Amino acid sequence: RPEESLPVLEANLALNRRYWSHDEQAVLVAQTNLAVCLDELGRYDEALVLSREIYAKTSAQRGCSHKDTIIDGNNLADAMIKLGHYAEAKTLLREQLALSRKALGLQHATSLLLGETFCQASTENSDATREDLIEAEKVIQDVVKHAKRVLGPTHPNTCRCVAQLSLVREQLSARENRDAA
Repeated sequence: RPEESLPVLEANLALNRRYWSHDEQAVLVAQTNLAVCLDELGRYDEALVLSREIYAKTSAQRGCSHKDTIIDGNNLADAMIKLGHYAEAKTLLREQLALSRKALGLQHATSLLLGETFCQASTENSDATREDLIEAEKVIQDVVKHAKRVLGPTHPNTCRCVAQLSLVREQLSARENRDAA
């Protein structure tokens, strides 16, 4: 239960910063746990601030192509999406997706997750253009193809991606019908 976890996670982060500030990884883990809890509580503004800090630190410590940095980039984009910062999220996700595919491969779980989050940035945006939706459809089609191959067609992640593909196609169809009218 996040409401009960929050004070514990805040205390843990404070202790890590005070006594183990030299252990940057421990501080990052404590920050990440707190950001997740804030997100679960719907405190998206605070989660976004913390996610930006985590991403910046991980990027500086491990480099842009490190798996942890790429995952933190996805987490940051997810926080942006929840606050309606769709354009900023998509810009970051395009960058992270290219890095992930190059460093980890097209079929890596992190690359698949980034593609799913990218699609989400368009489907949750009521102002998404037809071009945005077409781009999202291409990305999620690729994700579904690789997810079926790597995870199998009945894996929960694959099923979630198939649902995203259906959603983006529904939105594209609705957009085309609206534009034709």
